[in-house]
Amino acid sequence: MENVNDRPLDGLRVIELGQILAGPFASTILGYFGAEIIKIESPELGDPIRNWRTVKNGTSLWWSSLGRNKQSVTINLKTEVGQEIVRDLCRDCDVLVENFRPGVMESWNLGPEDIKTINPNLIYSRISGYGQTGPYSDKPGFASVCEGFGGFRYINGVPGEIPVRPNLSLGDTLAGLHAALGICMAYIHRLQKGKGHGQVVDVSIFESVFNMLEAVVPEYSGAGQIREPSGSTITGIVPSNTYRCKDEKLIIIGANTNSMFERLMKGIGRNDLAFDTRLQNNPGRVAHETLIDAAISDWTATVSLSTAMCILEDAGVAAGPIFSVEDMFKNPHFQARGLFEEVMVNDETLHIPAIGPRLEDTPGYTDNPGPPLGAHTDAVLQKMLSFSSADLEKLKEAGII
Repeated sequence: MENVNDRPLDGLRVIELGQILAGPFASTILGYFGAEIIKIESPELGDPIRNWRTVKNGTSLWWSSLGRNKQSVTINLKTEVGQEIVRDLCRDCDVLVENFRPGVMESWNLGPEDIKTINPNLIYSRISGYGQTGPYSDKPGFASVCEGFGGFRYINGVPGEIPVRPNLSLGDTLAGLHAALGICMAYIHRLQKGKGHGQVVDVSIFESVFNMLEAVVPEYSGAGQIREPSGSTITGIVPSNTYRCKDEKLIIIGANTNSMFERLMKGIGRNDLAFDTRLQNNPGRVAHETLIDAAISDWTATVSLSTAMCILEDAGVAAGPIFSVEDMFKNPHFQARGLFEEVMVNDETLHIPAIGPRLEDTPGYTDNPGPPLGAHTDAVLQKMLSFSSADLEKLKEAGII
């Protein structure tokens, strides 16, 4: 994609020592908004994500999205020479992103203290299951486990049944977002304080989902309440639920404010409930949730999704369908917002998702899809470390790059 717009992170150089999702997603965000990303991968297999989920022409379709705007450099980190090469690369980098189990980077002499001696300006972002400190810090922690430990899984699903897992690795994605945010904050601090003010950004997956728990903690501390699963509703806000229409399609209706609730009831022909004194505020509606949900369900069962949407939109009520990815592709709003970017992969057009937020003057964009394994090894090592062709050949023969 050819684009000449300035981006907010232009000039920021990031070395990525992560794999799968959390670390790589953090640097994907940074790269989308202009940072130069040097992704270090093992020479033999590379990042496992290259072979996950749907594979086409030998490479995961996901990789084209997650690996966008990155340079792939293959280095064997299990060798002392490979570790030394990475240390040398870090001399001229602004940020390091890693998501190995705590202690691994130190075992390679690539921990924060090792790097600080050669580049005190470097911002060192660490993503792990449980963080770098505390009694659980050395435990292995994938997103699935940490979503449970961080409280997210407990409140999902139907009461009395096994908690439901969303069909996405939310914990990893949230950790990547937190890492990108932390890196940007540390970068601003460094700009304010000047040279020598790099710092560690310690991100854990369990804390990233813990940050989503809104009122759960103060409600327990102040009132002894434990938020339980609530199916398709949300505790303490009525009405906010999913309803089935006459054509079997689903609609989400959220009339959370007093005025919107009144408009909803009028729109579905229930003036009696619109002006019911018991339902004039949210606490009253919560106390009569069954009554309200029954009224809405009875109405949606008599109309199609499209009819329900027209009526509710005319009434100024927040409502919407539940979209599949196919629905998104067909929807004009997704198209108008530019949410599907086109890249060329093996001479074929592939759509990958744009990354928010949208910055008015310095928007992010995709330059290139995820590259082949090791596509930039020679160029990066020649440019940054002045390696000769003979140097590179020796390293390849030794299995180091």
